[in-house]
Amino acid sequence: MTDLTATPALADAQNRSLFKRGERTRRRHATERRFRAIGLAAVIFGILALVGLLGSILSNGVSSFRQTYVALDVYLDPAKLDKTGDRDPEALRKLTTFTYQPLIKTALETLIEEKGISVEGLGAKDAEGIISKEAPATLRHFVLANPSKIGEAVRFELLADGRIDGYYKGRVTMETAKLDRNVSPEQLMLADKLKTAGALSTRFNWAFLTAPDASDTRPEAAGLGVAILGSAYMMLIVLVLSLPIGVAASIYLEEFAPRNRLTDIIEVNIANLAAVPSIVFGILGLAVFINYAGLPQSAPIVGGLVLTLMTLPTIIIATRAALKAVPPSIREAALGVGASKMQSIFHHVLPLAAPGILTGTIIGLAQALGETAPLLLIGMVAFVREFPAAPPGGFFDPASALPVQVYNWTQRGDPAFIERASGAIIVLLVFLVIMNLGAIFLRRRFERRW
Repeated sequence: MTDLTATPALADAQNRSLFKRGERTRRRHATERRFRAIGLAAVIFGILALVGLLGSILSNGVSSFRQTYVALDVYLDPAKLDKTGDRDPEALRKLTTFTYQPLIKTALETLIEEKGISVEGLGAKDAEGIISKEAPATLRHFVLANPSKIGEAVRFELLADGRIDGYYKGRVTMETAKLDRNVSPEQLMLADKLKTAGALSTRFNWAFLTAPDASDTRPEAAGLGVAILGSAYMMLIVLVLSLPIGVAASIYLEEFAPRNRLTDIIEVNIANLAAVPSIVFGILGLAVFINYAGLPQSAPIVGGLVLTLMTLPTIIIATRAALKAVPPSIREAALGVGASKMQSIFHHVLPLAAPGILTGTIIGLAQALGETAPLLLIGMVAFVREFPAAPPGGFFDPASALPVQVYNWTQRGDPAFIERASGAIIVLLVFLVIMNLGAIFLRRRFERRW
């Protein structure tokens, strides 16, 4: 007889046991451990990269929310501002900022003399250089708004020059000032003595969030006011247009459209549009809305329309997914008790799909808020200082946007604008976080379980 136990296969089978790991089991467990280790390493790397990115942005941008100011008692001399004494607004508007510059110079000299401050080698003109070039415009705006104050000494908190501000933020040192033609060590010494005397201080800078942009020579005066308002106008246009159009298109395609070649082509094109680079939508907006329709460049209406086209595929895809997630039994129950097709959708399916629809809409808006390329092509890169008017007229006024403002500031040579750009990124990230938290809240608030 043949000895079956002598065969290798039978001997291997006899040696197997549920309580003893074989070679294949050990290899499988080792592969699983390696996969877990790689996954964990990828997660840790992603977290470290995110922390590094946020740390870099915060370290460079938090200082933009603080600004250095010089307190001066400026005498609004009627001999220079209103020689006739009639306080005529039209005559006051004709006065340029050059008329106000001597008033600031006199006020600073008076302050230095009263405090007994002296810096060897510092001339009167150099001392005046610690005040921002924005200061005369500040005085002019005040006088135009308060002509009755002419003839009085008014206390102003005037912006310090960008280099002086950078000195108290660590960007400028005594050593670098020796090589910088825009600031001198003597000016920094004067600033230190004014700070000791209580005339110079660094505090929270609300103007960074409310003021318009400034020229290349006045980074300390640059703000995000116009950009924030322009982004808000565009997001309002995107929300008003993309939400109803996207939801209506999704309901039709998901609930009413026949399944044929035409609807297949439409669905494929919607999926493709969601992956099209955003700059393509900018080219489309330039060709259609500006060159053909004649809408103004750098206007929120054009930016809103372009971003609406870009956001629609995202909203349609998210809405269709939310509609599909509603169980068919909901539709069948509604139809079974006598509801029409339209009633079953709008009274039962749509409310249950609302959390997914709102989430997709907010995510689409958040994506549109951070887009830069399409806005550059439609001219929103322009330098804009005037605030747009209230809607609807303001939709056609020139404006900027937060991502475009970041791009503009990074192109300028002064290091203070890099600080401003990082601060603008922080503001943009705050808006994005708020929008995503809103999406989470709405999903939890309106979510229903079945």
